[in-house]
Amino acid sequence: MDKPAQPFTDGLPNLSKAHFAVPTRESVLTAAPFSHMPRFLILYGSLRERSFSRFLAYEVARLLEAMGGEVRIFHADGLPLPDDTTADHPKVQELRDLSIWSEGQVWVSPERHGTLTGVMKSQIDWLPLSEGSVRPTQGRTLAVMQVSGGSQSFNAVNALRILGRWMRMITIPNQSSVPMAYKEFDEAGRMKPGPLYERVVDVCEELMKFTLLTRERADHLVDRYSERKEREPDRLKGVAADIGFVKR
Repeated sequence: MDKPAQPFTDGLPNLSKAHFAVPTRESVLTAAPFSHMPRFLILYGSLRERSFSRFLAYEVARLLEAMGGEVRIFHADGLPLPDDTTADHPKVQELRDLSIWSEGQVWVSPERHGTLTGVMKSQIDWLPLSEGSVRPTQGRTLAVMQVSGGSQSFNAVNALRILGRWMRMITIPNQSSVPMAYKEFDEAGRMKPGPLYERVVDVCEELMKFTLLTRERADHLVDRYSERKEREPDRLKGVAADIGFVKR
């Protein structure tokens, strides 16, 4: 008696073969290694004069530089609220240019009202998924951290993870949450030695490893079947007609 065919062997009638690409080991390994140091952008979510998220951002910058990275920190003072002005505002352009320059990012937010701060969210909201053919965040690595005034919480880092996934970033597994941050930094703003500092070192080390693994392959990793179809001229023309820009 013949063996009945499995239900998943009856073909792919909805698939566009012209845009279908089978990922292979060779396609992942084809990228030539970069010669420059890994590039990191750090965002932090507070404008206070004594800002523990800024202190933590500086500690991260020191560590990443010690590991061979090139680091830039964006200071959000003067950044307008999203949609309160146009994207050609100097602070918005500075943020977007730094994001495009980066190969990995670190987002450090205080926890406020059980989640990340408005300052942190505004920075992320000013970063588009794409500007023409340029993608300011997609394919970049991301590490998330938070500081808290009270007991340890993971609300802010969990919210940052959701945003990182939405921005199509490679968010590393490790993360840092610093409770009672006022106890963990000295008067000069340096983080005190201990298990919480060691966790920050762990996160930076893991971010560097993931960045070195993926930065040459970022374009390949975010090349998607659906977007290859959308770039077809006939598809673009059809979408334009559907929303009333051109006549069919």
